[in-house]
Amino acid sequence: MRDARQLIRITATLTALSLGLAACGGEDKKDEDASDDPKSIASSEGDPATWPLTGLPVEGGDSAEQDHPVLVLKLDNTEASSPQQGLSHADLVVEELVEGGITRLAAFYYSDIPGDVGPVRSMRSSDIGIVSPVDGAMVTSGGAAQTVERVVDAGIKIYNEGSPGFYRESSRSAPYNLFTDMKKVANASEDDETARPVDYLPWGAEGDLPDGKAANTLTADFGSHATNWTFQNGSYVNQNSHAADGDEFPADSVLVLRVDVGDAGYTDPAGNPVPETIFEGDGKALLFHGGKVVEGTWSKDELGSAVELKTKDGELTVPAGRVWIELVPIDDKGGSVTFGK
Repeated sequence: MRDARQLIRITATLTALSLGLAACGGEDKKDEDASDDPKSIASSEGDPATWPLTGLPVEGGDSAEQDHPVLVLKLDNTEASSPQQGLSHADLVVEELVEGGITRLAAFYYSDIPGDVGPVRSMRSSDIGIVSPVDGAMVTSGGAAQTVERVVDAGIKIYNEGSPGFYRESSRSAPYNLFTDMKKVANASEDDETARPVDYLPWGAEGDLPDGKAANTLTADFGSHATNWTFQNGSYVNQNSHAADGDEFPADSVLVLRVDVGDAGYTDPAGNPVPETIFEGDGKALLFHGGKVVEGTWSKDELGSAVELKTKDGELTVPAGRVWIELVPIDDKGGSVTFGK
């Protein structure tokens, strides 16, 4: 299996290189620029038969080239949001800091588009570095004017209240009552141009992992909120999830990236400064898989770059599967990570 996945990655690399070289010989400047875009892979018979957000093989006659972008839902992550709906269908989830030391989720949907999801909440400028590597589209309740401007300037499409699929759930209280039918959002985003996004993480196989330390429990602390995980029956279980029973995210791995945090330049309605996760540069990384943790580093050259992972001995890959990424502030910005046997 490892050899097969390595062959897929090598084939994809050679295909992308050959496409880029072919485009360079064209006379149309616009087409040449499009072929050099590192965020998408042109349709090709040689494209890797794996999903870009999980690294898992495409099965059942489906294709990794979809006629909709990666859809990134901003999901509330407080007790008031219970029960969250639709997390079990997500390919990948990123947990990020918002004001007051609490967190919000960015749930990525691509290989499996569900129906109703929510509660849908607002975006932050931090989302630019989270969403742009795969040319994702934001599914959100909106955002502050300066945030919306920055997200639009980054070339990110926004679907919010008023877009197809959005509705208010009468059994819940605002602002936790905004939901959307993700299938309708996906249909609205179709543009008749199928493409496969680049891999969100450097995918590999479990056998590729270096030896790690025993770590069956971990806590990612953001300040006023901590997410607790326990390794059980081959996967990681979120001990304080707000998801509906049976609708929890099935995490094969938890990837903790320690990040710097800046000031977004405005306050929320309660007067709390809005933080901005700096998701470029580099920092420490902790990859939890199989009840063990491997320590390394992460790097992103710019906001739109994919994440690269390394250990002191070289490249670090993530075993193909469903991954929950914790963007935990560095220690002097109020975050911490602990784990135990």
